[in-house]
Amino acid sequence: MKGSRVFLRSLYVSALVLSLAACSSVPQSSQASDNKKSESPGILSSLLKSAKPVAVPAGTEIVVVLDQTLSSDQARSGEPFDASVAAPVVVDGKTVIPKGAHVQGIVVEVRASGRLQGVARLRLALNSVEIAGKSYELRTTSITRSGQNHDKRNWVLIGGGTGVGTAVGAIAGGGKGAAIGAAVGAGAGTATAAATGKKDIVLPAESQLSFRLSQPVSIEVKN
Repeated sequence: MKGSRVFLRSLYVSALVLSLAACSSVPQSSQASDNKKSESPGILSSLLKSAKPVAVPAGTEIVVVLDQTLSSDQARSGEPFDASVAAPVVVDGKTVIPKGAHVQGIVVEVRASGRLQGVARLRLALNSVEIAGKSYELRTTSITRSGQNHDKRNWVLIGGGTGVGTAVGAIAGGGKGAAIGAAVGAGAGTATAAATGKKDIVLPAESQLSFRLSQPVSIEVKN
């Protein structure tokens, strides 16, 4: 009987020891979890502090190269185009816009060339740049490319046709023939000008274009 009591007492003591050990381990685990939670905001705040906004002032030049070909007879007003930054933009010794950054532009205005009249026109601007996966809106001045005027070339073609027609008509039938020949020659010259007169603008891929910011932009830069 006495041995049974000793055994039960030993068993009770062992159970109490195990229970205390289990209780003491729970706060440690909880404390470790709390420590991790307290460390997380610190890491996040340090990451946020490592990137500071830098103001890129109005008037800053942004040079890009086209990633695609643009032409006045194919482009449409309001259509986007893609380009890449050709040279880094540096402010106060810090590279704010790196070389190769993707830029998106917009066709502000376009007009195809006519055959006898109507000068081609292509006007472009930039509207965003992507840096480290983040897109920043841009406001830039626009650049314009205009085609050549038709007047001088058309005058040569139509006038030349008239002269040839007059000569042929004069040989064939005197004064009356000359008048008919002039009309025929002018028609032939006009047809030639109409067939060959289009002077559209083509900007091939890899063409380099220069824009300037019309409004400042704030871009995050890592320290």
